[in-house]
Amino acid sequence: MKGVDKEFALAAPTYVDKEQQPNNWINLQLYYLFSNHGKKDIGEPPAVLDSDLVEFSRNQIERFLQSKGYLKVKVADSISIKKQKAELIFTATEGPLFHIRKIQDSIADPKVRALYRVNRKRFSHVQPGGRFDTDSLAYDRDAFYQIMKENGYYDFYRQYINYTYDSTFRSSVVDIVMYVVNPVGKSSHPVYRLNNTLITIATTDGQTSGKADTLQVDSEFRYVDYSHKFAPRTVIDYIFQHKGQLYDADRQTLTTSRLSELNVFRNVPNPTYTKLPDSTNRLNTKIDIVPLKQFSDRVDAEFLFNSGQYGYNLANTFTDRDVFKNAAILQLKVNWSVLYDKGGSISNSQGIENNDLTIGGNLIYPRIISPFDLAMPGKYGVPHTTFSSNYQLFYEAGLVQRTSLTNAITYDFAELANKTHTITPIDIEFSRGVIDPIAQNILAEKDLYAYSYLIGRTIFTAGSQYTYQFNANKLNTFTNFLYLRGSIDVGGNTLDLLAHLFNSPRDSTGERQLLGYTFAQYAKVETDFRVYHNFGGERELVFRINPGVGVPYGNSSQLKFKDSTYVGGLIFEKNFYAGGANDMRAWLPRTLGPGEFNRATFYGPPGTTLKPSRGDSLRTRLKYLDQFGEIKIISNLEYRYKLADDFFGSVLRGAVFMDAGNVWRLHAQEGVPNVQFSLNDILPGTAIDFGTGLRFDVGFFVFRLDAAFKFKDPQFTGSNQWVLIDHFDELFYNGPFKKTYEIDNSGDTYNFMQLNFGVGMPF
Repeated sequence: MKGVDKEFALAAPTYVDKEQQPNNWINLQLYYLFSNHGKKDIGEPPAVLDSDLVEFSRNQIERFLQSKGYLKVKVADSISIKKQKAELIFTATEGPLFHIRKIQDSIADPKVRALYRVNRKRFSHVQPGGRFDTDSLAYDRDAFYQIMKENGYYDFYRQYINYTYDSTFRSSVVDIVMYVVNPVGKSSHPVYRLNNTLITIATTDGQTSGKADTLQVDSEFRYVDYSHKFAPRTVIDYIFQHKGQLYDADRQTLTTSRLSELNVFRNVPNPTYTKLPDSTNRLNTKIDIVPLKQFSDRVDAEFLFNSGQYGYNLANTFTDRDVFKNAAILQLKVNWSVLYDKGGSISNSQGIENNDLTIGGNLIYPRIISPFDLAMPGKYGVPHTTFSSNYQLFYEAGLVQRTSLTNAITYDFAELANKTHTITPIDIEFSRGVIDPIAQNILAEKDLYAYSYLIGRTIFTAGSQYTYQFNANKLNTFTNFLYLRGSIDVGGNTLDLLAHLFNSPRDSTGERQLLGYTFAQYAKVETDFRVYHNFGGERELVFRINPGVGVPYGNSSQLKFKDSTYVGGLIFEKNFYAGGANDMRAWLPRTLGPGEFNRATFYGPPGTTLKPSRGDSLRTRLKYLDQFGEIKIISNLEYRYKLADDFFGSVLRGAVFMDAGNVWRLHAQEGVPNVQFSLNDILPGTAIDFGTGLRFDVGFFVFRLDAAFKFKDPQFTGSNQWVLIDHFDELFYNGPFKKTYEIDNSGDTYNFMQLNFGVGMPF
């Protein structure tokens, strides 16, 4: 494509007929491999040169450039053939760019004319002095059509709006006149108001026969429910058009959207309207709804395999979509995870590393439930009140059994379409840990009182949480935008006030207790900031930075034990961890950090297979529990692109990425250098990985496969951190470096590559 202004250089080639555009290499190979000579619809067949389509494409490009103000443009085509491959060359001679000299309107209906002139500055893309652009004229036409439909003009059509333009070729200017004609045989456009509304709810299979619950709610609403499942207010509360109001297409769409967002209806078409047979210009409204099945059950399963470790995760979710006949949703969830080590371990010869069982329930109301009379927000989304309760039992073989119970009330609502708020005013958490007696003795012998205190204590807290999201509604679009998610979690302040008010007793460490249990006091803040940049089509670059910090204070002030480890503060469940499929993808969850922490040196030298050392025992027993921090900084850079439109029924997309970050402790620990956060230790303590991945988009979810490679590993020192550079020859080979690591780390192997399977995008 030659001679085209750079502003349109990317758009102009899209006007070449699709059959004359170069094949996507991957789609073409899929066609050759799997289509059976075109008998199966897989991939895309090779593009064949067609002179008629070349001429059609030349004409389309010329018309496109004319629509952008180059009214004198001429486009020529040429074809170069070499080795049965053709190269198409389109050359544009654009000529002068035409600008708009003046804009006038000719509108017969004075009310419509006044409405246009009042709103024109707000919506119009066509201005004197600007470039002549027929796309801008089309935009203005649609924008004014929408304004008419929002102001009672039910019978108004786009065909009533037309443009004429007169171009003066020598001066390269255009004069535009916008016309709005009246309906045939009428002197003006009629304005309609709403009258009564009939709401009909069918059965789940769409039937409207048999006996129905029928109620004349008031002078406006008549309610007919063949499903016998919903109270009238469930629907009426989300109808935003009312008797006496002007017909408004925007309120019509708003009603349909909010009723659909209740997640209890399968089909909510736009309301239909019937004109009253008189001269009052009134409309009766009919809303027909088909509900979803009331009960559903979903089973999910995942499988993990990495270097001798494997496990599974089974989950079952039961859903009742209409509790108490008011569209409240009850969800009961059970999740069971088991991780095995097929080589066994010092603490568990049977090979079971841990069990994790979670049982919980959510009761979700589609409204704000409060003792205060609050206006119900709903213009930008359905608000929710969620009552939740979760019980978790975690068992780490040979180390600890932890139980926790969490109860919370949460509100979420949308301030604007791109601004949402989530508030948890009440969040009560209780956790208890019981350490294995043998593990307790080993921890005491090594003076590791901090770990014993952290995972073995019984503690509770009551707090509040708040989350703000900006532009979450754009996450599945291919545009340029910024995304922000910020959250704050504060706990223990009310309990601390009560403890001081009643002068409650203290435990052996000096922390106050209520009802016989120590309570935690802390503040935790986390931010997720992203920049999305689109390069055209479905190619985009995403940058994310995800920092967070948790600070204990008051009743959870830092405690110093004999090993100089600072704990007490942040309860175990509130700490940050790194690794996994969504942040540092070359590390397994809970296997990175804090800072330059090295498990091989911290716990002492290894023993032998026949005579394990105390260091071996500690490394094995504290696995997945000793790599945490109160501070987290994670950053990601990912380039995403489309590979194939049809890959066995899915859209195949690819990604290349780099991750950098870690977690750190708030304070230094004696004998564990460089685990605390400081400006000087950020770069040495930062891990780096890079990788590539595939995303299989089947429409209702995305299945993801990522391969990530460790590039810089902070557990080593100095230049030895650049592991992939120093030991590239051992990427897929078990050499001296890997063998030494396995001995020093009590049998754990070093893996440069980590495969991650997941559902949904990483961020």
